[in-house]
Amino acid sequence: MLPMATLLSLNIGRAVPTGHSDVGVTGIDKRPVDHEVEVTAPAERGTGGSAIAGDAVCDKRHHGGPDQALYAYAREDLDTWSSELGRHLASGTFGENLTTAGLDLTGALIGERWRVGGTVLLEVSTPRIPCRTFAGWLGERGWVRRFTERAVPGAYLRVIEPGRIRAGDRITVVDRPDHDVTISVAFRALTIEAALLPRLLAADALPAADRDQIRRRLASRV
Repeated sequence: MLPMATLLSLNIGRAVPTGHSDVGVTGIDKRPVDHEVEVTAPAERGTGGSAIAGDAVCDKRHHGGPDQALYAYAREDLDTWSSELGRHLASGTFGENLTTAGLDLTGALIGERWRVGGTVLLEVSTPRIPCRTFAGWLGERGWVRRFTERAVPGAYLRVIEPGRIRAGDRITVVDRPDHDVTISVAFRALTIEAALLPRLLAADALPAADRDQIRRRLASRV
């Protein structure tokens, strides 16, 4: 049987000013909500935002859209970071919409599909790459490097079937593709282990922009 897990917290952010983003505002400050929300598939990058109405995506050139409709991070990994940093990290602190429990996000396969609640079907698309907005928000010195070296990035998700979800819903992994490209492998390949790049092409569900970047990088090495 494929694993079952829980949507521990559903988090929504509003736009707040920041000096760490080119657009001057950020929606990274996600806060838990206890009501049911509608999940829809956002439009293309540059115009589309979050899959959740009312959740701010401010820098739409780099975030949001169909391949980054939602961001998930595991509560277990947040707890590890909390211990290391010596501070409490509430659900949503990493800017994640979905804080999960009982789900191995680092080992999730690109293209893996999750049923959340009774109607919503999501697909793992790509890992989160840390940026200066994230570093500025956390306020931890050397955060981008530290986060990258740990290689526990969480997962961006596509919306395959829309619907409604709320905190406490079950998450069921309903399909895993026939390749070995995990979130961990994809993240390390795209950041600090370029030798892994050829492996990523086996994952058809990887975003087209990522696949184009991989091909360019591989071509430049020939």
